[in-house]
Amino acid sequence: MPETILIVDDDPVQRRLLEAMIRRFGYEAITVETGDAALARLIGAAAPRIDAVVLDLVMPDLDGLGVLARLKEAGSSIPVIVQTAHGGIDNVISAMRAGAADFVVKPVGPERLQVSLRNALAANALESEFKRLKRSRSGTLTFKDVITRSPRMLAALRTAEKAAASDIAVLIEGESGVGKELIARAIHGSGARRSKPFVAVNCGAIPDNLVESTLFGHERGAFTGATERHVGKFVEASGGTLFLDEIGELPLAAQVKLLRAIQEGEVDSVGGKKPIQIDVRLISASNRSLLAAVKEGRFRDDLFYRLHVFPILLPPLRERPEDIPDLVRHFLARFNAEEGKRIRSVSAAAMAVLSAHPWPGNVRQLENAVFRAVVLAEGDEIGTGEFPQIAAPADRPEPAASTAAPLLLEAPVEPSPDSAADQRPSLSPGFPPEAGLGMLPVLDAKGEIRPLAEVESELIRLAISHYDGQMSEVARRLRIGRSTLYRRLKELGLETDELREFSAGGVAAE
Repeated sequence: MPETILIVDDDPVQRRLLEAMIRRFGYEAITVETGDAALARLIGAAAPRIDAVVLDLVMPDLDGLGVLARLKEAGSSIPVIVQTAHGGIDNVISAMRAGAADFVVKPVGPERLQVSLRNALAANALESEFKRLKRSRSGTLTFKDVITRSPRMLAALRTAEKAAASDIAVLIEGESGVGKELIARAIHGSGARRSKPFVAVNCGAIPDNLVESTLFGHERGAFTGATERHVGKFVEASGGTLFLDEIGELPLAAQVKLLRAIQEGEVDSVGGKKPIQIDVRLISASNRSLLAAVKEGRFRDDLFYRLHVFPILLPPLRERPEDIPDLVRHFLARFNAEEGKRIRSVSAAAMAVLSAHPWPGNVRQLENAVFRAVVLAEGDEIGTGEFPQIAAPADRPEPAASTAAPLLLEAPVEPSPDSAADQRPSLSPGFPPEAGLGMLPVLDAKGEIRPLAEVESELIRLAISHYDGQMSEVARRLRIGRSTLYRRLKELGLETDELREFSAGGVAAE
C-alpha cells in the first residue's frame, strides 16, 4: 500500500493538479478544501492513516498556520509541506516555526514537489525510528509503536490493550517472526508495571540441565561450576514482567516448577533452603500450538490452563500484506542510520515484489531482506535488483496442484513415409496421444517446469518410436552421433529390453 498524501487547498484547479501529480509519483491522494476538513481527517476519532500533508497557507476561515498550530497541540508528527502563492521570507519563517517540514511556492513543479515529499517522508520515518528505539531501550514501547494497518492485526492489538490494563496471564501465539516479543513489550509498556523490569527469556535456547538454574536461580556451590549465587529470571523480573518465549520447549521437569511458581508466587532456587517470594507479570509465547503439545503429552495440561488465560493470536505477514510498505520504510530508515547510507526510497516495482512475496519467515525475514538491500544499494533508491533472494526457489511456497491442461511445447517432427503412427510401438505407457504429433509437456501437474533430463528422456523415446527404431535416423534427426545417442540412453536409464529390440532392429535394417 503506497503512502497517502492529504491535499488541502480551497482552489479546485490546484487540488486537481496536485492530485494528478501525487498519483503520478505513486502515492495515494485525498483532497479537502478547508482547514477544518483537514483536521477532521488528521486528528479525528475515525481519521484514516495519512503519511504527509500538502497544505495551502492562505485559505478562508481556518488558514494553513491555524491548521499547523492545531496539529502541534494534538501532538501530531505528520510531515506538512506548506504551499502558497506568496513566497515572502516572513511566510516561510512563520510556517517553519509552526512546524512545517518544507515550503513550496505556487505553482510548484513536479520535480520540486516530488523531492519535497520524498525528503519529508524519509525524515519523518527516521525521526519515528529514533523515538521508537529510544522507547525500546527504556522499556516504554506502547501499541502506537506497532506498525500495522491490517484489520486483523489491529484487532489483535485492541485485545492486547485490554490485557495491558490488568495483570492477567497472557499467551501470545503466532508463527516465528511475527512480532510476539514486540507485543509483549507493548503490553508491559502500556501497563502499570512499565517503570519496572521487562525480562525476556527464550526457553528454547536454554540447555535442559540449566533451565531450572536460569529461571529460578541457584546458590553458590549448588552444582559443579556454580561459583557464584544467581538469582534467576523470576527474581530479576520482580515487580515487572517476565516474558517466556517459546514456552512449549520447556522440559517437563521445569514445567512442574514453573506451575508451582505461578500458583504459589514463589520459587525454589537450586540448592536453596527456603522459597523466595516473587511478584511478576507473566507473558508467554509459542510459535506452535500448545494445545497440540498437550494432546501429544509434551506439555502439562494443568500448566497450559494456567498460561492460556488470555490468548492473543497474531496473524502471519502473508495475511496482512498492507503492512509491508510501512514496515519496509521503517526498516529502511533504521538501516540507513545504522549503515550511514542515504537511500531515499524503494522503487514502486520493488515494493510490488515485496508486497506479493509470501514471507514464510514473516517480519523478521522482511527485516533481513531490507538490511541486505541497504548494504547492496549503490544509489539513492532500492530497486528489484537489491532483492535477489526473494526470487530464490527455497523461498517459494509449494504451488497447488493445477487442474488445467499442462502447457505443451510443440516440436514439429517430419513424418516418416515408411511408417504409420498406428503401427508404432508404444514406448511410454500413459504418454499423451498428441506425443505422436510432436507435443511434449513442459510443465508438470503442479505447474512447474519439468527437469531437463526428464524432457530429454521423453524426446528420445518419442524419436525412437517415430522413426521405428532406426537409430541412425534418430541420431541424425536429433543432430547427435549414434554413439552419443546410445550413451545418453544408458545415462537416462532408457536401455530397456524394449529399446534394445528397437536398437537391434534399427541396426540390422541400417
